[in-house]
Amino acid sequence: MVIDNAKRAMKILIGITSRNRCAVLPKAIESALSQTYGDKHVVIFDDASTDGTKLLKENFTAVEWILSGEQKGLMYARNLFLTLHDAVYFCSLDDDAWFLDANTLLDAVQYMDRNEDVAALAFDILSPDDHNRVQKENIITETNNYIGCGHLLRIRPVLEAGGYFTTPGYYGSEEKDLCIRLMNNGYKIMKSSGWQVWHDKTSISRNIKAQHESGVCNDLVFMWRRTPLLLLLPALFSKFYKHLAFSATYENEKLLLPCLNGMKRFFRFLFTFKTGRKAVSLSTFKKYIRLNQ
Repeated sequence: MVIDNAKRAMKILIGITSRNRCAVLPKAIESALSQTYGDKHVVIFDDASTDGTKLLKENFTAVEWILSGEQKGLMYARNLFLTLHDAVYFCSLDDDAWFLDANTLLDAVQYMDRNEDVAALAFDILSPDDHNRVQKENIITETNNYIGCGHLLRIRPVLEAGGYFTTPGYYGSEEKDLCIRLMNNGYKIMKSSGWQVWHDKTSISRNIKAQHESGVCNDLVFMWRRTPLLLLLPALFSKFYKHLAFSATYENEKLLLPCLNGMKRFFRFLFTFKTGRKAVSLSTFKKYIRLNQ
């Protein structure tokens, strides 16, 4: 892996992880660079791409490139971003996502500076599914999660909470697992209705069935790790039922078999006896459920 270990001082680090998406990555980079907030640094983690992504380095010399020789995964990259430099905030942007306004980070950082009890800020994510949705007045409300393709984290409390935890699946539930731990430490998770990020949801290097299998497994792992013992069995039963019901009736993809495979992976994970179970308090869990409704 090629990496510059020199610590750099900046207020916000914008991190983009990419694998085999050189066709869409430039727009995400340009969006990050075009943000009017000046005290920022953009870092690209190329997760062992084989499509020529590393050649983009010549076109974007204003950003820092980390070229991995082997596939490490998104959570590895995010944890690396959190410790790479001496930044106050970490903004995560997917390689197929971009800001819809050049002042988004400027406004978001000013909000976070005024509210030190906020550890995570969810941007308003738009996608091809929301083509009829119009720009809303920006209202900040409390939530219990954020969508990974565009969000802002306060680095210190995230590191104190342990950062992103590893999971058996490569995709799914990592954000809510971090959020519930931050909530358990007394921090708030907030969401914006007007600071918008477009998520293009490109099909390049995206396997829906593999993502679903991984997501089911990781969601069950999340419930196992964080649910108070008093509520553990009913919570798990509810999750099994909801995943089966959704997968059996989903119209566009045949997801029942991936769902069952995800459940099998969960049970194999339990029998490793290295599950890292550390439940949150009952009051935190109840607040998490209430904010989920």
